[in-house]
Amino acid sequence: MKQVVRYLPLLLLAIAWELAARFELVSTTALPPLSDVIRAWIDLLKDGDLVSNGLSSLYRAFAGLGLAILVGATLGIVMAWWKPANVLLSPLVEMFYPLPKSALIPVTVIWLGYGDGSKILLIFLGCMLPVTIGAFNGARSSEQALVWSARSMGANRLRMLWDVVVPSAMPEMLNGVRTALALSFILLVSSELIVAQKGFGYLIGSLGANGSYDAMYAVVLTVAFLGFAADRIYLVITKRTLAWRE
Repeated sequence: MKQVVRYLPLLLLAIAWELAARFELVSTTALPPLSDVIRAWIDLLKDGDLVSNGLSSLYRAFAGLGLAILVGATLGIVMAWWKPANVLLSPLVEMFYPLPKSALIPVTVIWLGYGDGSKILLIFLGCMLPVTIGAFNGARSSEQALVWSARSMGANRLRMLWDVVVPSAMPEMLNGVRTALALSFILLVSSELIVAQKGFGYLIGSLGANGSYDAMYAVVLTVAFLGFAADRIYLVITKRTLAWRE
C-alpha cells in the first residue's frame, strides 16, 4: 500500500497528460495523448528499433560508467591517502568539475570519431569526477582511531588502506556513483542527439525531425523509465553493500 501511495503522483500525471491532450488543452503536436505514445512504443518494440538502439545506448552508458567507477574510485582514494597525488590532481579536479560535460562532445568526436568510442569517453570523463570526489571525501573522513588502531597492531599502509580506508570511503563513494549513474544517461542522450547513427538520442532526434512526435515521446519515456529503474536497483545494491555498517 505504501508503494502505491508513493507512486500515485505518477499515475495522476499520466491521467492529466491524457486528459489535457484529449480535450486539446494543449496542442497534440506538442503533447500527443499518452495512449498514442503507448501505441507508438509498442510499434517501436515490435519493429525492433527500440531494442536495437537501446542495446547500443546501454552498452555505451555502462562501459563509460564502469570505467569511471574503476578509475574515479582509485584516484579519489589515492588522492586522500597520498599527499603528492592530492597536490598534483586536486587542481585538475576542481577546474574540470564545474565544466558543462556536454561541452566535451566536439572534443571526444575529434579524438575518436562518431562511433561508440567518443560516447564512452564522454561518459567516462563526465562520470569519473563525481566518483573521484565521493571517494576522496569518504577516504579523508576515515576515523583516525581506526587508523591508529590498525597501525598499532602492525598493519602496513596497504593493509590499512584496504581494511580501514576503503570501507570508510564506501558511503560517500557510493553516493558519488549514484550521481554518476544519472549523469551517464544525460551525457549519453546528449551526445547521441548530436553525433550518432544509432542509440536512444539518435532515435529521439530522427523521430522528432520526421514529425513522429508520439514515437519520440515513447523513446523519451523509455529513457526516463530505464534511468529510474537503474537508480532503484542501485539503491537496493547500495543498501545491501552497506548492511555491515548497521
